Amino acid sequence: MRSHKARVSSGLSVFMMAILLAGCGEPKTTEAAKNGTGAAASVASTPTVTVVDVVERPVAAAVQVTGSFVAKDSSDVAPLTGGRVDLTPVDVGDYVKEGQVIARLEGRDAQLRLDQAKAAQEQAEAAVRQAQSRIGLDAQQQFNPNNVPEVLSAKAAFDSATAQAKQAEADAKRYENLIKTGDVSQSAYEKARTQADTAQAQANSARQQYEATLNSARQNFQGVMTAQASLSGNKVQMAMAQKAVDDTFIRAPFPGYVSARPVAIGQFVGTNAKIATVLRITPIRLELGVPEVNAPQMKVSVPVEASVPGYPGRIFQGRVAAINPAVDASSRTFTVIAEFSNGDLALKPGMFATARILLPGSSKGIFVPKGAVITDATTNSSQLFFVRDNRARVAVVQLGVQSNLQAGPGSEGLVQILSGINSGTSVALDHLSDLYDGQTVKTVKK
Repeated sequence: MRSHKARVSSGLSVFMMAILLAGCGEPKTTEAAKNGTGAAASVASTPTVTVVDVVERPVAAAVQVTGSFVAKDSSDVAPLTGGRVDLTPVDVGDYVKEGQVIARLEGRDAQLRLDQAKAAQEQAEAAVRQAQSRIGLDAQQQFNPNNVPEVLSAKAAFDSATAQAKQAEADAKRYENLIKTGDVSQSAYEKARTQADTAQAQANSARQQYEATLNSARQNFQGVMTAQASLSGNKVQMAMAQKAVDDTFIRAPFPGYVSARPVAIGQFVGTNAKIATVLRITPIRLELGVPEVNAPQMKVSVPVEASVPGYPGRIFQGRVAAINPAVDASSRTFTVIAEFSNGDLALKPGMFATARILLPGSSKGIFVPKGAVITDATTNSSQLFFVRDNRARVAVVQLGVQSNLQAGPGSEGLVQILSGINSGTSVALDHLSDLYDGQTVKTVKK
């Protein structure tokens, strides 16, 4: 009995000691965690960060501005005549050559009028040939009334009659002299005189016939002129009918890409309707608003570098193509137009771009490794962490030109910092997602 009581008392003593030990040990552990005095907590709160000093290097003098890309040429193509659309061989995104058909209107009526004009022209051409044949005139021959066959015959008869009249007059004169000497009789002289008068009358008649034939030839040539004038009128009608047929084909005004085609087959359109929009984007233009203080530095043909959010890290090369001489009074900026070849069609009208207009001379720029920059795509903003007095500090920075110059083994090159930090600063390269502003850090130089 005493042995059993002793065992119970010993068990109770062990149980009470366990409770006391548990009660005394737990508060100490909790207090250490709360005060951050444990070894694990100390390591977690003070990370070791790799840092590198910013790099200074010369950069070309430049003006950094923003703008938007626009097509070099943009045309809302409209028809020259109204009608019903019966063909649309192109669609949005298609490339078209200059003069390529982008739509066609129903042209049956225009074609019938053209056929009618062709028939009228053929009739007029036949009338001209007929009028020319009346006077023996070839198509390539110049008109000379004396070369008309009827005129030639009448002139020959007139010349013969004139010669006969002269001969008869000479015979009459000779008989007149002979009658004075008594060598011929009076009757013979009178007969010769009568023959001379008759020959002269015949010559006068031949002359009148020749003149009448000559006038008739001239009048027939006027008929040729009238027929030719009628033919010219028919040719004009023919050209107008041909133009009406041609106008049913709507063609591209220049080579480019179709950005809109709002019509469909069967739709009736007027001359104010937009059939399609054609853009010339090779080359493409970038419109930049430049502050007026930079006006003296702007020159045509100076290089321009541009970047767009859609192609991060890619720099597009162009040149200044035009400078607007007028300054906007409200914004105090003027427009500079840069032109880019855009052979791969990467740049689209409407894209926002950040551009650097490169100027003569150079200046000092601050560069950091690309891996040190954190870019927020949603806000298009960039920041980095620099270390000062063993504390990490966040800085919102403005990025400039990127360089392929390596900052060290395994680095991705450098990027220029236009604002946010100064020279002589050390920036963090790792633990960027874990750092916060004001955090105590240990540093290791790279």
